[in-house]
Formats: sequence, C-alpha cells, structure tokens
Amino acid sequence: MVKKIGVPIILGIFLLFIVPVFYLVDYSQQVSLNQDKVEYQLPHPGILPDHPLYVFKAARDKVLEFFTRENIKKAELYLLFSDKRVKMAEELASKGKSNLAITTFSKAEKYFLKIPDLLRDSKKQGVGPSAELIDHLKKSNEKHAEVLSVLLETLPEGEQEGLSQIRELNLQVSNELSTLK
Repeated sequence: MVKKIGVPIILGIFLLFIVPVFYLVDYSQQVSLNQDKVEYQLPHPGILPDHPLYVFKAARDKVLEFFTRENIKKAELYLLFSDKRVKMAEELASKGKSNLAITTFSKAEKYFLKIPDLLRDSKKQGVGPSAELIDHLKKSNEKHAEVLSVLLETLPEGEQEGLSQIRELNLQVSNELSTLK
C-alpha cells in the first residue's frame, strides 16, 4: 500500500520542482539572446542587385556621390549606401543567392571603410563630426557584424572565405571608428 502511494507522490514532486527548472533555463537563454541584438534598424534597400533595373539605381548612387561635396554629408551618404547594401545582402542570402549576397556585403563594407577618412578630413577643415554621428556609425558597424554572423551560420560552407574577408573589413572599420572622437 505504501509503494502505491509513494510513486505518485514522487512523480508529483518531480513535476512540481524539476520540470519548471527546465522551463526557467530555457527562458533565461531566450532573454540573453534578445540582449545580444543590436538596436539599429537597417533601411529598406529597394531594388536588389538581381533586378534588371538595378543598373539605374547604381547609376543614381554614383551621381549622388559625385554631387555630394561636403565631407560629413558624403559620410552620411556612404553610411546610407552601406546600410542598404547590408540589408540587400541579407535579403539575397534568404533568396539563396549567396555569391551575390557576399559581393553586395563586401561593397557595403568598402563604402563604410571610406567614412573615417572623410571624417578626419572634415575635422582638419574645422568641421568635426557630431558625437551623435559617431555613435550612429558605431551602432551601424555593430549591426553589420551581427548580420555577418547570421550569414556565417546560414550560408553554405564553401562561402566562408568570402565572409571571412568581409569580417576583416568590418573589424578594420571598427578599429578606424574607435580612433574618431
């Protein structure tokens, strides 16, 4: 009689005390994952490089780049181009176009790499970048690294070399931004 009552009691204790522990461990992992996300919204990219009319968008970007003469404005323009291309790369990767995604992401980081030099030149001319702009650039760079990490996990194994080169560019940008004040 004691054994028949003991099994349900032990099972009840197990369900009341042990099972919630597994739930709490899972919950805490979800909370920590949300804290790792960078609070930065990438802009909508518009037409992607796989679209036939993308040539016109690229031409428009070149015209905007040519006519933007002020260094800070050009840095902001390069930031916009860079952010849009990162978002494009993300969308291209989700469509399974990994080679085009890597090329687009590489262009994004190359645009971003031009920004610190522009800001240094601007500072030499007496118009330094605002603290808000520098903070915006740092958050953008962190978001690029976050997207790159996701792509490293999702793209095929053969694409890792191209992504590692992009990682080096991203780290170079991060080092350049850390020297700005």
